[in-house]
Amino acid sequence: MNIIVGVADMKVSNDVGTTIVTYSLGSCIGISIYDPAVKVGGLLHYMLPESELDEMKAKANPFMFADTGIPALFKSAYKLGAKKQRMKIVVAGAAQILDQKGFFNIGKRNHIAVRKIFWKNNVMVDHEEIGGNTNKTVRLNLATGKTNIKIGGKGEIEI
Repeated sequence: MNIIVGVADMKVSNDVGTTIVTYSLGSCIGISIYDPAVKVGGLLHYMLPESELDEMKAKANPFMFADTGIPALFKSAYKLGAKKQRMKIVVAGAAQILDQKGFFNIGKRNHIAVRKIFWKNNVMVDHEEIGGNTNKTVRLNLATGKTNIKIGGKGEIEI
């Protein structure tokens, strides 16, 4: 069964019959986390780096922002028995699609945000697929823990 993670959305599960997937990661970031010991995984698709940009939206949907979505992703996984020290973490996205001249640099700012949050919390990333100018799709298979990233025009890789 596929669980779809929309834009500004997050899902966590321990159902090994499930694949969690998010589509159309442009300047957004997708974070896949997986604890192989308890087979708990989750996927976050956030749009913007900081909730202070719109605190009302952040309260209504914390998954829209890195600084509110990332802690919610990890806390949801912890509730199902995951431990940070065992997690396999994959980060994808941060493309420069609609901002070809780099005026807003949303993708870069999103990538910097996740790196800062992970650094402050001693979280190590196993793989990053960042940048470029095409969309990415991320799939997390909860039975195997494998994360697949499909890169527009380049095909799919398995992590």
